Amino acid sequence: MSKLKIGNIELNSNIILGPMAGLTDRPFRLVCEKFEPGLVVTEMVSAKAIFYNDENTKKLMVTENEKHPIAIQIFGSDEESMSFAAKWVCENTDADIIDINMGCPAPKVVKNGDGSKLLLDLDKVYSITKAVVDNSTLPVTVKIRKGWDNDHIVAVKAAKQIEKAGASAITIHGRTRSEFYTGTADWDIIKKVKESVSIPVIGNGDVTCPQDAEKMLKETGCDGVMISRATLGNPWIFSQTKEFLETGNYSEPTNKEKLETIIEHINLEIDEKGEYTGVREMRKHVCYYLKGMPNASEIRNEINHLESKEEVIERLTEFFSDK
Repeated sequence: MSKLKIGNIELNSNIILGPMAGLTDRPFRLVCEKFEPGLVVTEMVSAKAIFYNDENTKKLMVTENEKHPIAIQIFGSDEESMSFAAKWVCENTDADIIDINMGCPAPKVVKNGDGSKLLLDLDKVYSITKAVVDNSTLPVTVKIRKGWDNDHIVAVKAAKQIEKAGASAITIHGRTRSEFYTGTADWDIIKKVKESVSIPVIGNGDVTCPQDAEKMLKETGCDGVMISRATLGNPWIFSQTKEFLETGNYSEPTNKEKLETIIEHINLEIDEKGEYTGVREMRKHVCYYLKGMPNASEIRNEINHLESKEEVIERLTEFFSDK
């Protein structure tokens, strides 16, 4: 298992939990951290919201009781708020790394010029990265996509600007903004980015199992692998991948281990957000945990109508006892 160094931060593993808005909250990160990813990244946080002292935004950056290292991901497209956010994160959180989001394809993000929209202005890619680097005492990383669309494949040029601006690593997702999450991720662009810069490059896109991670590392030469959607309902993918890269084998969790993990996740969500919100937040996660299991759709529908922690745990325990 290769180790990975980002600036002065050495990761124990080069398999990383990617940021997902509305999903990689602190309870989910705590669950994943039991399976030892080399790094976890928070949900993306608006630099403008930090600038305007928004209390709900500050809650997204709480990392109490978490294993380190942790990266806080910020997004924005003006130097003033991004500089302010970088300083704020360094002074008010215990993050180890600041990550800049230049890859988010969501319409509500790109309409303000943020996320992957920045890839249409390479001067801005440089100036935003430099503003954050100059105002951070932590290593800075940047997450990008292949480009905006097939007429604007700019990942290599963007990566060079990011390196020149002083970033410590780059994550590249092998799709354009216009593809969102459809089609197949282009791993060749990850290889091209890796060959074009000397800082570490982390590959992202279509890694759904340990074999995919090994394949991406071999085919692209990238230094690390970021796994995002494939971690949903499957946090043990980190320990499985580590085991597979070291031994060529890995074991599947038992139904008992699955149930214990789901119950732990439910308790963490409720501790963080209260029973009313926590139970509702867990509905989407339960769908992921049960995906592919016999009669899963039936129990998912039931759980979507349950409102107390006891009812949910009782129904899940009953479901797993039949397996």
